[in-house]
Amino acid sequence: MPADATSTVEAVLHAAVASFGGSERPGQVQMAAAVARALRDGTHLLVQAGTGTGKSLGYLVPALLHHRPVVVATATLALQHQLVQRDLPALVAGAAAELGTAEVPYAVLKGRSNFACLHRVREGSPDDTGALIDVPSGSLGGEVVALRGWAEKQASDAGPGDRDAAPPHTDKAWAQVSVHARECLGAQRCPYATECFAERARDRAMQAQVVVTNHALLAIDAIDGVPMLPEHGAVVIDEAHELVSRVTQASTKELSGPQVERAARRVRAAGRSASSGDDDTAQAASNLGDAGDALREIVAELPSGRVDRMPESLADGLVAVREAARACLSALGRPSDREAGQGDAVRQQARADAEEVRVVAERMAGFSERDVLWVSERDRVRGGNDLRVAPLDVSLSLRDKLFGRTTVVLTSATLQLGGGFEPLAASVGLRGDERVDDAPATTADVAAAADTPLPEMSPDADSDLPWVDAVEPVRWRAIDVGSPFDYARQAIVYVARQLPPPGRDGLGSAQLDEITALVQAAGGRTLGLFSSRRGAQSAAEHVREQLPDLEVWCQGDAQLSELTRRFVDEERSCLFGTLSLWQGMDLPGPTCQLVIIDRIPFPRPDDPLMGARQRAVERHGGNGFMAVAATHAALLLAQGSGRLVRRGDDRGVVAVLDPRLVTARYGSFLAASLPPMWRTTDRELVLGSLRRLAAG
Repeated sequence: MPADATSTVEAVLHAAVASFGGSERPGQVQMAAAVARALRDGTHLLVQAGTGTGKSLGYLVPALLHHRPVVVATATLALQHQLVQRDLPALVAGAAAELGTAEVPYAVLKGRSNFACLHRVREGSPDDTGALIDVPSGSLGGEVVALRGWAEKQASDAGPGDRDAAPPHTDKAWAQVSVHARECLGAQRCPYATECFAERARDRAMQAQVVVTNHALLAIDAIDGVPMLPEHGAVVIDEAHELVSRVTQASTKELSGPQVERAARRVRAAGRSASSGDDDTAQAASNLGDAGDALREIVAELPSGRVDRMPESLADGLVAVREAARACLSALGRPSDREAGQGDAVRQQARADAEEVRVVAERMAGFSERDVLWVSERDRVRGGNDLRVAPLDVSLSLRDKLFGRTTVVLTSATLQLGGGFEPLAASVGLRGDERVDDAPATTADVAAAADTPLPEMSPDADSDLPWVDAVEPVRWRAIDVGSPFDYARQAIVYVARQLPPPGRDGLGSAQLDEITALVQAAGGRTLGLFSSRRGAQSAAEHVREQLPDLEVWCQGDAQLSELTRRFVDEERSCLFGTLSLWQGMDLPGPTCQLVIIDRIPFPRPDDPLMGARQRAVERHGGNGFMAVAATHAALLLAQGSGRLVRRGDDRGVVAVLDPRLVTARYGSFLAASLPPMWRTTDRELVLGSLRRLAAG
């Protein structure tokens, strides 16, 4: 799509904003210019764009005008839906004249399990024993019947077959009509490949200028080397403050006795599905089951927490599982083009499970300083322990396999931690000495987003981590385009300095009384963000008892979407919860005029991954607490306090009940990460302000 003048970007942005019935904001214009410049010269860009900036248009317009396809990766389904259902259609429709086309050159790309599988819908779903489930009885059966009917109609109507458009259902019901990538028969062998929803989505993505996906799929494509995305010239990562945690999550694997036993059952069932049975497969399955039982007993004897030195018994157990899984794969044989129908689905599922067990057991058995291995207690219902493994550091993988291969733009409302971009930049593999001019892009910088490759640079052998021989320097710049909100006039950050520091035993009477006083002054209208479920529950119980006229809901009382709806509908109400409320909640208006944060959200002291990362920094002479724990807390504080001001007429208070924010040495680093709200420790002033807001 041609874009050979500065005015093109400006004209498209202006038309797009007009189609939304809005007006351009200086930060949005500045962002679009900076993104266009980054796409043109191949320099990575970090853009902090505060709430209300309109950052999605700030990167979508340059992406549409780039000479090669651009991948946009988000962390949440909510933003993904916003982009593909609202922003991109309105942008293209409103700026058709400037774009030179009325077509919609974008597509959404999700994992295969997000689409209905016509083979599973029509042939049935094999269970753990290899039996094909037709229509289960009860409510689950009704959901499956509805999903199958919906999938067939989607196929006849050439619909997307996407789970988001499916009738209401549970995870168990969806599992009966979908497959994971490893369970898929493949386009060459599936009799329904020409109708396949996932393949059609992939074909659409191959033709699109902008491909919207998620962080996990980006990680699988870039980090794991599994081709998931079409060829592209640049990547835009929205909600970039979550990138490291999402990539870590995508690379975290677990292994348990029940998981190995399930794989053994499916291998055994695949052997029975052969025309005359398969003795070799049956024996291999039996050996895998025995190895899983032995591993279960070994792990049960280990204490929960990080495994710093591999016990010999655990190493032997993992090797036994790995070899038994490998034998199962050998007995099952390679997929054959002649295989078809129900038996093929059973064998493919068995192969997928056995391969997953083999890969994870091999990684755990050979774990090194690159990985963190730990024993995790399972929930009370299932009992027992799991083994989990996660990468110690994803920054070098991101640097090498993402930033080293394509131009990347990262954007979020919270990229500056402690007042600067360097902490977050370091977490994704960008070094401070590689940062170049971060002056705002000028009008002259906004031109055609041509494909300019990164310049050749010599490797730098001086590495922070012992397993890396050399890393390629990369250029990056950063820019803060601000926010249209006047935080200093719209909001107050109140730190309850008079309270005692929080202890390990949860909220004390002083904190509970402070919460009640604040909620009473605000007349409800309170979002409570707590570091633990126990803290949220005890606060909710106390406020209900002291202020019976107010509605107080706690996370867990109902589905989060339902609780959010109630909170919005009932102005004089409170919603208390934990981590899922800290990020992504959008509650503009008088519904939320008080945000309470019970304590600085440091990671738990017994968190095996955070603890290992902190120790790794300290081993190399750094400050592990500041680099890991304080940075983690700063990000969550910034996100949590950002729940208050969501539009230009919002007013209110963020109340932090942890005096360490103003008394500890690290407090200034954390405070510098917050939006620039007016700050005070004056309790009476804050209570009076809340009363006036409630009355007005």
